[in-house]
Amino acid sequence: MGGRVDEEKRTVELMVRLYCRRKEGNRQLCDGCREVLRYAGERLSKCRYGDGKPTCKQCPTHCYRPDMRQRICEIMRYAGPRMIIYHPVAAVRHLFREAMKPRKRR
Repeated sequence: MGGRVDEEKRTVELMVRLYCRRKEGNRQLCDGCREVLRYAGERLSKCRYGDGKPTCKQCPTHCYRPDMRQRICEIMRYAGPRMIIYHPVAAVRHLFREAMKPRKRR
């Protein structure tokens, strides 16, 4: 199994795909959602906290550009509550991590 960053990338991908398919009605990822997914993956790869990272909601460093941050918030606001239905294991894992206190950086 991959590290924390890889797990977070998979969760973001599930959320973006769920949003694009259910909210926008696309069978394939549209260009806008593909761009958000690419950008989020890039930002996660460069995360200063590495595998000790908290969920993005709890992170003290917001590393997204304002336009992308607004877009990902919109996606998560829609997909988050629906994840328990479509991807229950990923949803519970994400909720568990969000409930945990973030670790202090050394």
